[in-house]
Amino acid sequence: MSILRTTLILAACLTMTTAAFAGSRRGDVRGTDVVVAQSKFGNGTVTGPVRMTSVGRQVQLPGGTWEHCKRSCSETLRVATVDFWEAQNGTTNECGIFGCLELRFPR
Repeated sequence: MSILRTTLILAACLTMTTAAFAGSRRGDVRGTDVVVAQSKFGNGTVTGPVRMTSVGRQVQLPGGTWEHCKRSCSETLRVATVDFWEAQNGTTNECGIFGCLELRFPR
């Protein structure tokens, strides 16, 4: 009887720790993942949570509003926050999913 009771207790503990580990691995604390955006112009960095909706991913801006991700959530966050004024002047736009690739040829 004591072996059966010990086995049941161990099985219950294993089930609880497995469920807790799976929850923290998925980021279920707030139900979101997090992205970091770094300015291309030295304006710093910003971090924002990302959530999945029925129409696609959204990133939360520091003010609390959610904006739909275009190509990349980190690029959407960068253009909407730390590089906002550069985007208004037309000097920057969102980079692609592989980042900002620049080809430079020597002169």
